[in-house]
Amino acid sequence: MTPAPIAVALDAPDLETAARWAALVTPHVSTVKVGLELYLRYGPDVIASVRGASGVNIFLDLKLHDIPNTVAGAAKAVARLRPTILTVHAAGGPAMIRAAVDSAPGTRIAAVTLLTSLSEADLDRIGLAGPAIDAVRRLAVLAVGAGARALVCSPREVAAVRAEVGPDVMLITPGVRPDGAASQDQARVATPEQALADGADLLVIGRPITGAADPGAAAATIAAVLRRMIPTP
Repeated sequence: MTPAPIAVALDAPDLETAARWAALVTPHVSTVKVGLELYLRYGPDVIASVRGASGVNIFLDLKLHDIPNTVAGAAKAVARLRPTILTVHAAGGPAMIRAAVDSAPGTRIAAVTLLTSLSEADLDRIGLAGPAIDAVRRLAVLAVGAGARALVCSPREVAAVRAEVGPDVMLITPGVRPDGAASQDQARVATPEQALADGADLLVIGRPITGAADPGAAAATIAAVLRRMIPTP
């Protein structure tokens, strides 16, 4: 059975829990996501622990954002861990994005457009010209022009970004919540079905799966719905 295009966010309190969640969900999903907190706490060991014997894709979500030389060094340092995807902030600019791309040639660099926790009011406060959908489109075009082969955007903007960058760029959407799930700290959300229908390639889902009594069963339920939407080759 083909794994569903879901990246389960392993925002776990410890390494053992992260590895257990990964083992439970990997029969059903294509990818597991290791975020900044888990990586800073356990370092490279976390990648081996959650990858296990399954060979699941690793989405290393570090959101690098610094001067190009520093980002180049950081990307090169983690490239040896063979993550499938590594995130940088699109707002770091084209030279920074290109530095990451050049330093990790075996990894897909994904540029984060706007954090899904940001609202329109937040954009005004930080001085970023909105509305959000326009800011996301500008950052998407900038990042792809600098060599990024993936973009992270909220499900609210994915259709507009797909129209802007074409079919060959992977679109990753956090802020995905099944019907009935709380939005928690996400401001711009959608259901998995809507995000996929609008053109997303990979859906980031965390607490609706990892917070369930049985994370494996929760992942299987969402995966089954998405598989029905994906045409059989």
